[in-house]
Amino acid sequence: MALLNFGRKEASAPAPVNPVLESFLEDFSIEVMPRTAEKIEDFRALLPQKTRVYIAHIEGTPIEDMVATAARLNGQGFDVMPHFPARIIKDTATLKDWIARYQGEANVDQALLLAGGVTTPHGDFDSSMQLLETGAFGKAGFKRLHVAGHPEGNKDIDPDGSMKNVTQALEWKQKFSESSDAEMALATQFCFEAKPVIAWANDLAEAGINIPIHIGVAGPAKLQTLIKFSIACGVGASLRVLQKRAKDVTKLLLPFEPTEFLTELAEHKAANPNFNITHVHFFPLGGIKTNATWVTENGGAAGTPALNAQD
Repeated sequence: MALLNFGRKEASAPAPVNPVLESFLEDFSIEVMPRTAEKIEDFRALLPQKTRVYIAHIEGTPIEDMVATAARLNGQGFDVMPHFPARIIKDTATLKDWIARYQGEANVDQALLLAGGVTTPHGDFDSSMQLLETGAFGKAGFKRLHVAGHPEGNKDIDPDGSMKNVTQALEWKQKFSESSDAEMALATQFCFEAKPVIAWANDLAEAGINIPIHIGVAGPAKLQTLIKFSIACGVGASLRVLQKRAKDVTKLLLPFEPTEFLTELAEHKAANPNFNITHVHFFPLGGIKTNATWVTENGGAAGTPALNAQD
């Protein structure tokens, strides 16, 4: 009889939730694209009520698809934040048209403004600052505006590898935030190593840049997938965390999870309440469901999906 039970394992109880990590994950956000969002039948089965969902606007995506995705997510009870990539917006008239469509058809009142992933502008705009200077978002009454942050720099902005132009842009955005009625935040590229991120955030605070930081985090994914996206997106210093793991044959085929990175940031936040990283923003590189499941399993109340919360 014992042979019949060979290899059988008792179901292990779920690991207890780390309360420090749970607190840090509260009001997290996540990024989707129209083509990935359409694969999800009901986001309420995956995400907590009122989760902020960014909609990435990739070059070539029709504005109609963006607005339809925003309307669907809004209808399911989520706060929708579409991207406004400056370099693919032809002119001020186009910008105002997009804003009007998002407001009129999807009840959107918040946006992420960024330069965008194309090298050559399609029209009049080259940066998020130029979008802000139009005053179009203020006139439309947008309540929240996020701009990009780069803890590891950005080679497109600073080809020499420095932080000079990135820092000057942040100083401009800080001054803008002080005169704007909209709430502002820095949404960053995804990172993998906590110590450089902590040092960067502290350096900004010392420089008088106090715009709240929403730290970008890659959701669980295959190691090869993360390395591919990291190189494509210009993630720099913390890429070494992935490269080191790739050398460990025992871990090569296992999915990489952000648990260690986020726990270290959460513990730093708990010990330093004024630390300016206030929220977590997920890039679901391994899939929306995979990312949402990780948050549900590790975030306690902060990760309870809307439909589960109603039970």
